[in-house]
Amino acid sequence: MSDFLFTPTDERAMRLALDQALNAALIGEVPVGAVILRDGQVLATGYNRPITTHDPTAHAEMVALRHAAELIENYRLPDCELFVTLEPCAMCAMALMHARFKRVVFGAWDPKTGSAGSVVDLFAQPQLNHHTTVQGGLLAGPCGDLLREFFARRRAEQKAQRQREREAQACLQAPPAALPAIPAGEVLELDLNDLNLNDLNNLGFKP
Repeated sequence: MSDFLFTPTDERAMRLALDQALNAALIGEVPVGAVILRDGQVLATGYNRPITTHDPTAHAEMVALRHAAELIENYRLPDCELFVTLEPCAMCAMALMHARFKRVVFGAWDPKTGSAGSVVDLFAQPQLNHHTTVQGGLLAGPCGDLLREFFARRRAEQKAQRQREREAQACLQAPPAALPAIPAGEVLELDLNDLNLNDLNNLGFKP
């Protein structure tokens, strides 16, 4: 459970981010979504797209950030807040600080790559010249459930695919099944000495 107090506006924004995460899941991407608010209004949205765009930087936060910067024609967004369903990674955390976001709110914690406290806390580095307020745990349950369901489904699909591949390989390696014996026709042996000329003609022999 989060120790932070969130407003109804915060919760609405995170639910919009969850909708964006569902869009990612529909196209086979890891379901992470992001929403940027400016003065309490939605400015931009984004969801994970690194696989479909062949872009390792196309995380939900980066996609939303780029849209917002283009809309206001400025790479700095000091009056904006970002809501994302998963704790930002190091790349996204630094991008958000470079953009001067005043606040970042995330849903589920990421124990593998989270850079807002789970693995490292880049937002708390005193050496940096800009500091963004960061809060985690908003709707952490639904955000985490969506990710767990996605990965469980993907593991099941991968397991089924491996089973199909094993079965196909086994068929290729199996010895061919023995063919049933084909009955041969009876052979009629004829003694030509016992046949007269008419009999030979009837059998198709030409003298």
